[in-house]
This record gives sequence, structure tokens and C-alpha cells, in this order.
Amino acid sequence: MDLSTLIGLSVGFGALIVSMLMEGGSPIALIAPSAMLIVFGGTIGATLIAYPLECVMKLPTLFQIAIKQQKMDAHVLIERLTELAEKARKNGLLALEADAQEIDDAFVKQAIMLAVDGTDAETLRDILESQMDNLGERHEVLFGMLEAMGGFAPTMGIIGTVMGLVHVLSNLSNPNSLGPEIAVAFIATLWGVSTANLLWLPLGGKLKRKSHEELFYRQIALEGVLAVQSGENPRVVRQKLEGMVARDKKKAAGAADDSAGSAAKKAA
Repeated sequence: MDLSTLIGLSVGFGALIVSMLMEGGSPIALIAPSAMLIVFGGTIGATLIAYPLECVMKLPTLFQIAIKQQKMDAHVLIERLTELAEKARKNGLLALEADAQEIDDAFVKQAIMLAVDGTDAETLRDILESQMDNLGERHEVLFGMLEAMGGFAPTMGIIGTVMGLVHVLSNLSNPNSLGPEIAVAFIATLWGVSTANLLWLPLGGKLKRKSHEELFYRQIALEGVLAVQSGENPRVVRQKLEGMVARDKKKAAGAADDSAGSAAKKAA
């Protein structure tokens, strides 16, 4: 279970409810069926126009992936590949067939079996990189869809507010009801902005990060298996793969610094 996702959702929406209570309001006021219908229904409708039906049908699965902890430890994989490199140097590649059957990850198992079967390095790389590219493209469509929903939701909220205000202005005969009716109209904007910034965009960002981690894990597997196939020294295999991890962490830290710098400039 990915606790950061659940905690983030709880803290984000919880903060809205608590702040409303602090202002003397009632969370029940947020339950406006018409506003929720136009925000959620309009967002999904716009998404159906922009993306294929099969992508939108995967929304429940995307939620499950976002809250599920990935079991992809690069360091554990490096240790495993180092052991395989040592065994291959002593007993040959064919000795790795039994080890491959014990590996749960289908991609890693396939990579090892291709090497054991005598596939040349260039063909092995082409096969696995093609699979990685296809996986990356599928992931990009899905987390891109969530990011698009984060753009649709606020607009749908504004549309809902405008519709509510039109209704209010068309019924000015009862001044006492204007305040509550205007408040209800603005609930749509609140739902649109809140779901965009606390649901769709964060979930899209989470899936984007998980996609990167999965593809990077497979890249380590690919480079490790190729190194094992070429008979490289196990210590060299370990150092090469650990270097990949270090570079990825440095790149991620640099990207975070750049993002923070850009946010600071906008704030200034």
C-alpha cells in the first residue's frame, strides 16, 4: 500500500473540510448534487471526447495502481544480477535457466531466458527496448489522460457556477434566497478546482513517477543481463548498475531543484 497517496488525499480534502468548519460553515454544504454532476460528469464526458473509451474505462485500475506500492527495488535487482554474473562466469549461461524460473518479474525472466537461449546482444536489446518503448507509450497516454482531466475539471466548475448564477439572476423576485443560491452556484467552482489540484493532477504525477521507476527498473535489468551475457566481471556489473542508479537520483534531484526554482520565480 502506497501510504503517501492515501495520506495526501486525506490531508488535502481534510484540510478543506476543517477550514470550512473553522469559518463556521458545514461540510454538508459541499454536497451539491447538481454541482458535482456537472464537474464529474462534464470532466468524464470531455475525457471521453479526447481519449478512447478503453482508456477512460481504466480509471478504477489507475486508482488502484496509485495506491499500490510497487515492489521494484533496484538495489535488490542489482544484487541478483551480480550473483547471476558470478554464476555465469563459473558455469556458463545455461546454468542460469533454473535461476530465471525463480524470478517473479516477467520482463527480467524473459531477458535472462533470451540470453540463455543464445540470442545475440543486439537482437536481445532490440526486443526488450521495443517492449519498454511500447510500455512507456501506454503509460504516457494514461497519466496524460489524468493530467488532461485536471485541466477539464476547473473549467467544468466555472461552467457550473455560470449556470447557477444564470438561474439566480432569472429569479430575483425573492431577495432572501439570493445568498444561499449564489453560494450553491460557487460550489461547482470549488469542486472543479479541488478535484483538479487534489485528485487528477496529483494522481497523474504519481503515475508518471511510477512509470519512470518501472521503466528504469527494466533498463537496469536490460543492461545487467547484457553485461552477464558478455561475461563481464561481477564487480564491474555491480559498479555499472549502481552508477545508473546514482545518475538517476542525481537527475531526479536536479529536476526537483529546477521545478522549485521555477515556482519561486513565479511567486516573486
